[in-house]
Order: sequence, then C-alpha cells, then structure tokens
Amino acid sequence: MEQIEAATRLQVFLDRSEFAPGKIDGRYGEFTVKALALFRQSRGEQAAVIKDDAGAKAAPDVSGLDLASVQPVFVEYTVTAEDLQAVGEMANTVAEQATQKSMPYKTAAESIAEKFHTDVDFLAELNPGKTVAIKVGDVLAVPNVVPFDLSGVKGLKPGSETAANDVDGNEQESDGRGADKEKSPGVNSAAVSVQVDAKANMLTVFEGEKLIAAYPVTIGSERTASPVGEWKVRGVAKMPNFRYDKAMLEKGERSGDFHMLPPGPNNLVGVIWIQLNKKGIGLHGTNEPDAIGRSASHGCVRLANWDVVRLAAKIKGGVPVSIR
Repeated sequence: MEQIEAATRLQVFLDRSEFAPGKIDGRYGEFTVKALALFRQSRGEQAAVIKDDAGAKAAPDVSGLDLASVQPVFVEYTVTAEDLQAVGEMANTVAEQATQKSMPYKTAAESIAEKFHTDVDFLAELNPGKTVAIKVGDVLAVPNVVPFDLSGVKGLKPGSETAANDVDGNEQESDGRGADKEKSPGVNSAAVSVQVDAKANMLTVFEGEKLIAAYPVTIGSERTASPVGEWKVRGVAKMPNFRYDKAMLEKGERSGDFHMLPPGPNNLVGVIWIQLNKKGIGLHGTNEPDAIGRSASHGCVRLANWDVVRLAAKIKGGVPVSIR
C-alpha cells in the first residue's frame, strides 16, 4: 500500500498541476512518466525522453517536487443524490440507445470514479466491498483531486461556444454559429496554442512559448488516421449529441443510415466536442477513459471527460491546433 500511496501522491500532484497522468490508479505507468517529463519541461528542467513503450515500473525521480502539498493523498467523500441522478439504464444496441433521453453512467461506481479521475477498479481497491451497491450517504475513500463536476459542464465558459450540437460519425460536424466570444478566465487565449503528439499520445497546451498543460489522448488508427497538419478551433459544443453512422466511422463516408445518440457522459464523444476547421474532425471526451492512449479513435482526438473540460476552458475559436 505504501508504493500505491506514493504513486498516487505523484499522480494527484501532476493532475492538480494540469499535467495529467491519465486515470489515477496508484501505479507508475506510461502516462505518469510522460506527464512528469512534461511538467519538468514546463519548469525549464531537463526532461526525460518520452518513449513509446509502457512506462517504467520503478518509482521515477521526484526530486524537487512539492509532493508534500498533496496531503492527504486520499480523502473521504460522501455520496450525494446528484451523484446517483447521473446513473441510469443503458440499452445494449445503438438503435435502442437512440431512443433514450440521455447516455448516463451505468453504475454509481462509474459516476464516482470519473468524478475523482480514476476507474472503478481502483475505486474498489480503495474501498473493499463498498462499491457494488453505492447509496446516498455512503462514505468512500477517493484520490484528493479537484473533482470533475458533471453538472457544471453546461455552465462551462470556453472562449468559443458552438450552437450546433450535432456530432457526425468521424466524429462531429458543427457550424460555429452563435459562438460565445468570451475569453476563458486566467488564460490569455489569444496566445494559446495546442499541439498533439500522435506518437506519444499526448496533447500539450502553450501560452505563447510557455508550456502550461498536458493531457493523454487517443488518436486515429491507420484506417481512420487523425489528420496531421495545422488546424484551428472553430468552437466548442457542450453535452453534444452523436450522429452514429457506421459508414462514416468505418470508411469516412457519410450515409443516410444513422442513429442520433443523446448527450451524456456515456456518449461516444463524451461531454465536450471541440470542432476543428476540418469537416468531421475535433478534440472530444470519451465514454471509455480506461482506453485513452491504448486504443484508436475514428480520426479524432479523444481525452478523458475530466481532461477535455479543462482543455475547453483554455481555448476559443481561432486557437491553432497542430497534429504531428
């Protein structure tokens, strides 16, 4: 447990610093190593080389980090009615899902795990026997991160907000009309730029030349590759619908045979869609945070819901996005 606590402390420290280590799981994995290297780079320190293979199993060098600021590593959280309101039934087929009002969490454990940037397995590890039938008032041990607030997504104030909420299969299409031009607080959005490293599966955010944040991502496959090149943000859609078109997903060809899936945390593009100036391509959330960096998308760039919300708060229409 001592090593799990030490690894979690580092992951929480990085997550709070917005150099996200992926899901918090108490292990020194690939994205923890990459996030640490980028955090050091942002401070002008010598950064370790980011490798393609799975991260080191041994504890990385944490000298000079203020890990004592993460105290305690785990906190007690009391389950609320709002947590359980986000949970509901999910149909098995796409056609049936299209008739639902929303795409909710399937279990209370999934809702709580995403709230605290972890997964149901680690939540169960921290709370033996307590995560099978979670009810209001239950007290659970969780990582001491800034919680992801699902109910606050609709009130998020990104720099540019799209009116269109219709996601296309490869993956979203929106026109950016009615965009909210309000700048994100605390960030000089005019100087912000985004870089996606398709080899390292990491997205980095710069303010001028200063590296200010980094998040793990999933990029496209060989069949539906993410478009390498220089693009710009057109706008942001919150709690988007998803136009499930099998032909578009598999071949990049839009067809008339599709299903419109409702919004929710288990929507295939998660809770945020950031439209680029290339039809059908964007940066977005996911219904499978466990798969970030370990599977392929249909051409877009996926982030965990808790990370894509933080990214959306830093950008506006016109922000350059480089995919390399």
